[in-house]
Amino acid sequence: MRVNHRESEIENHDIGLDQDLPRLLHRRGLLQLVAGASLIPLAGCTTPEITTPSASDSKASSESSTPGSGELPEETAGPYPGDGSNGANVLAESGVIRSDITSSFGGSTTRADGVPLTITMTILDFAGDSAPLVGAAVYLWHCNIDGQYSLYSSGVQNENYLRGVQETDASGQVTFRSIFPAAYDGRWPHIHFEVYPSLAKATNSQNKIATSQMALPEATAAAVYATAGYEQSVSNLSRTSLESDNVFSDGYDLQIPTVTGEVVDGLGLQFSCAV
Repeated sequence: MRVNHRESEIENHDIGLDQDLPRLLHRRGLLQLVAGASLIPLAGCTTPEITTPSASDSKASSESSTPGSGELPEETAGPYPGDGSNGANVLAESGVIRSDITSSFGGSTTRADGVPLTITMTILDFAGDSAPLVGAAVYLWHCNIDGQYSLYSSGVQNENYLRGVQETDASGQVTFRSIFPAAYDGRWPHIHFEVYPSLAKATNSQNKIATSQMALPEATAAAVYATAGYEQSVSNLSRTSLESDNVFSDGYDLQIPTVTGEVVDGLGLQFSCAV
C-alpha cells in the first residue's frame, strides 16, 4: 500500500484560479516526470463514459462508466476538512463512524436538506494488484444545499452533518447516505474524501494514505439543481467547468462517479478507485 505525504496545500477560493492552477500543475508535472517520459497517468478510479442524458427537472438519467486503471489522484483537502489539519477535528468525536451522514450528531440533531444521495465507494489496493482494500477507513464530507460546510461556514459552525467515517468491508466497499451537494461559487460540484489504513488510525489527518475529490457528473447536477432549494447552484454551475476548476482542470476522467436513479426518488452514486 502506498503511503502519501501529508497534503500541505489548502484550497483557497479567494486567491483565484491564476494562483491555484500553476501550483497544482507544477506539483503534478513533477510527479509525472518521475513516472517517466511516457507520462504514465498518476491517478486512477473508475473511468466514466458519460452518455447524453434525457433528464428532466425531476430525473437524472443513468450515466454509465467503463473500467479505468491507475492510482487515485492526490488532491487538496480544501479549507474545510474537519480532520484536525485546519481547525476542528470531527474524527476525534464519538459518533463520527456512521453510514447516514445527513444529520449532525452529539450536541445537535439538525438534518441537512437536499436530494437524497446514496454513495457507494469501492477502495482497491493499487500496490496489491487492485485487490479490495479490506479494513481501511474512508472519511467523506461535502457542502450542504447552500454551499456551506459544517464546522466552518457562518450559521453552521455548530453542526457536523455531511461528515462521516466508514470501514471498508470484504469487498473494499463503504456506503454513505447523504444529500446531493450544491455548486458554490468558484468550484465544480464535488465530494471530498480521505482514506485511512484502519478505523483506529482514522482519528488524525497525519495518518491518512490518500486524499482526493469526486467530480459530480454535469447532467445529474443540472437535473438536481432544477429542483427547489438549489436555485443558487444553477448560476454557479453555469459559471464554471471541469476544465476551469482549480482542482479538476489538470485531469478528471478518473474522478467522475457513475450516478443512477431519479431525482424525485433519490440518486445512487458508485465510485471505485485504487490507493
